Amino acid sequence: AFARAWRTRTALGLVADPLTNAFRLVHAAGDLLPGLIVDLYGATAVVQCHSWGMYLEREAIVQGLRDVLGPEHLQAVYLKSRSTLARRFREELSDGYLFGDGDGTLTVVENGHQFEVNLVTGQKTGFFLDQRDNRQLLTRYAEGARILNTFCYSGGFSIYALAAKAAQVDSVDVSAKAIALCERNVILNKLPSDRHRAITSEVLPFLKAADAYDIVIVDPPAYAKSFAKRHQAVQGYKRLNLAAMERVRPGGLLFTFSCSQVVDRQLFQDTIVAAGLETGRSARVLHQLTQGPDHPVNLFQPEGSYLKGLVVQLD
Repeated sequence: AFARAWRTRTALGLVADPLTNAFRLVHAAGDLLPGLIVDLYGATAVVQCHSWGMYLEREAIVQGLRDVLGPEHLQAVYLKSRSTLARRFREELSDGYLFGDGDGTLTVVENGHQFEVNLVTGQKTGFFLDQRDNRQLLTRYAEGARILNTFCYSGGFSIYALAAKAAQVDSVDVSAKAIALCERNVILNKLPSDRHRAITSEVLPFLKAADAYDIVIVDPPAYAKSFAKRHQAVQGYKRLNLAAMERVRPGGLLFTFSCSQVVDRQLFQDTIVAAGLETGRSARVLHQLTQGPDHPVNLFQPEGSYLKGLVVQLD
């Protein structure tokens, strides 16, 4: 299974790409390995187990990765599973290096842009690799634009926008640590700080008080991780997207996303339609977005298509 996954990423052009050295190598059922995520950051693999069975096979996973990738492509394996396994197991395990070593901090390259990644404290495995193609899409529209990036985390969309000559980028996140990381990434890429503002704030209050933007990006964390919380999540998405739409100037764009697996594509789109109706503005969908091809979806497990996105132009 690891060899098949490696061949797929090779076919995608990711293995030998001089401009990108971070990608998903194993995407659970999409790579016929349910319960297992493996992300590759340079020559360090981050293993995330979502089932106890996969965790028990962690040494075999390391050996399989070493056999397939070889020393040229793999020098360390970091286990990051404590937060993804059931609570009853968490006291029995700890995260850390299973092979090789390091301090848990890396600098990776994505489409020529550099990002600081912290394997220990970072969200998911350290970086949101699933948005790579959507960040690249933003560059098509960014030049000369005034852009708001909400839930910015490490500033992925912000870095791409600044590099594409956006006139102004505002990055907003409630986490001061995320904002500090975003600012470090701006410096790391030698981008003009006078065209960037990093703001620590709750997103919804910020949106309600903000001026108009040419592009607003809404990429929140999962609002629901169970069906019991789905209705509440949908109402949250509607409020958030309504506030965002009200801050998009006429002719401007909303990049909006949901990574909640229990909110399917149709329900997500219906929620955005409901927000759009409430604005009273005409709008059209320019792009329907999903995760990158290194996050493949098993034909027989459509739930693996967890990332939903729309680019909406508002009049």
